[in-house]
Amino acid sequence: MLTQLRKIKRVAKISSIFLLRFHGVVSEKENNMQLDEVKISKAIIETYNQKLVNNLDIDVAIVGGGPAGLCAGYYLAKQGKRVALFERKLSIGGGMWGGGIMFNEIVVQFKAKRLLDSFQIKTKLYEKGYYTSDAIECVSTLCSKAVKAGLTIFNLMSAEDILVKKSRVCGLVLNWTAVEMAKLHVDPITIRAKFVIDATGHAAEIVRLAERKSNIRLKTKTGMVIGERSMDADYAEALTIKNSKEICSGLYVAGMCANASFGGPRMGPIFGGMLLSGEKVARDLLKRL
Repeated sequence: MLTQLRKIKRVAKISSIFLLRFHGVVSEKENNMQLDEVKISKAIIETYNQKLVNNLDIDVAIVGGGPAGLCAGYYLAKQGKRVALFERKLSIGGGMWGGGIMFNEIVVQFKAKRLLDSFQIKTKLYEKGYYTSDAIECVSTLCSKAVKAGLTIFNLMSAEDILVKKSRVCGLVLNWTAVEMAKLHVDPITIRAKFVIDATGHAAEIVRLAERKSNIRLKTKTGMVIGERSMDADYAEALTIKNSKEICSGLYVAGMCANASFGGPRMGPIFGGMLLSGEKVARDLLKRL
C-alpha cells in the first residue's frame, strides 16, 4: 500500500511539471536553474526604481500608514486613482498592532462594524454596540486589501518637508528614514501630488510643516495647530470624523491627526473613528479628482 502511494505521488508530481511546461509556465531550464546573487540584486533595484519613478507625479500622497491612511488609500485606489502611501517605520499599521497596552485586540463601535465586514475582518459582539477584533488580522487584512486595490506603499521613507506653490500644498519632500535617524546630510527627492493627506497621528507632522515653514494659515479656530486634548472616547470618535477634511489648500487631515490639528480629544484603543475618517477623506477627494 505504501509503495502504491509513493508511485501515485511521483506520477502526480511528474504530471504537474509536464503540464506547467506544456503551458509555458515552467521550462526545463527554469526548473533546474541556479540562483544568481547579482540577478537577485538587480531585480530588486530595477523593480523598486521603476515603482518609485511611477509615483513621482500622482493624484494623492498619504503620509502615515495607520488605519486612517490605509483606509483612505484603499478607497481612492479602488476607484482607479494613483495613490502612494509613505510610512516612516518598517511596519505598516500605526498603533493598531498593539491594541490597548499590548493586548492585541481592538474595539470598534456599531457604526464602524460595516467597514470591517466589508474587508471580511472577523468581529465578536462584546456588548450591545461594542465589537472586538483581532488587531493582527485587522492590520494585515487592511494592508493586503489596500495593496491589491492599487495602493502603492513605501515604508522606511519619511516626509521631511512639503512642496508648496502659491500657498498650496502640492507634494512631499522625501528621504530615507535611516538618513533621518543617522542625521546624515543627504539631500531628499520630491514628488508631486494633486492632494496630500496627513495621517501621521498625534504628531500632525505635515500640518505642522505647513504652519511652521510656509506660514500657511490653517482652517482651525486659531489658524494654527491647536493640539489634542485629554481622552474623551465618545466625543473624540465623533470629532475625528467631523475634523477629517481639508485643513489648508491641497492638504487634508485624517485619523488622530485631524483631532490633534483641530483641538479634539484622544480616544484610546477604539478604532472605528480612524477607519471612518479614512473613508470620509477618500470620498471627499473623489469628488474633487
